[in-house]
Amino acid sequence: MREKALCITLSVGLHFLFHSFSLSLSNLIIGDMAEGADQAEQLPPEVPEGEEDETTPGYKAPKKVDLQTIQQMDADDESLVKYKQQLLGQTAGILDEGGSNVLLKQMIIAPEGRDEITLDLTGDLSKFKKNPVVIKEGTQYRLKIVFRVQREIVSGLRYNHGAFRKGIKVDKSNLMVGSYGPKTEAHVFTTPVEDAPSGMLARGDYTIKSKFTDDDKNPILEWEWVLKIAKDWEK
Repeated sequence: MREKALCITLSVGLHFLFHSFSLSLSNLIIGDMAEGADQAEQLPPEVPEGEEDETTPGYKAPKKVDLQTIQQMDADDESLVKYKQQLLGQTAGILDEGGSNVLLKQMIIAPEGRDEITLDLTGDLSKFKKNPVVIKEGTQYRLKIVFRVQREIVSGLRYNHGAFRKGIKVDKSNLMVGSYGPKTEAHVFTTPVEDAPSGMLARGDYTIKSKFTDDDKNPILEWEWVLKIAKDWEK
């Protein structure tokens, strides 16, 4: 019976290793969810107001378990100890920069066939509203969020944003980022491909209100930036 339980545990672990470094142990849950947003080739319709950081159907925030407790669990079971070491890696000596367990570093706008545009999330966030990110209409692009996890395992990370045109919300996105263990190296979360709106009425500035939260909906970081849809790329 014990061997059967261990096999099930290892099977789950291999599944999560296939999806990069993630952890499902003692009710820690990881999930990846991608949502695409249809963009009509005209002025986008108004999006009804609602809860921006809505939860994934059926998702329940896991019980918080600190890293030391997880490492000490089943200490007499050599197989499970090796399994946890495989998932967690070496946790000693991980860089601690202070602040929260999750540190947002960069947001990268990656248009297809063009150079990436990087916004530094560690400095003055207010400057983003004065320096629009210019995208040619109809261009496909992705967003990349670069972040670090330190000290403890974090679960249920989520990214969402709302797009506003002249004060009216015209689009929103709500994406599950997942659960991660502490690591000196940064993680990169990449959103699904989006199509920039096109057409004369769709051109102009869009204020994007972005937010990165944990599974308790606590905001880790909030920032605003401006996406400018233009007829052509800037020279």
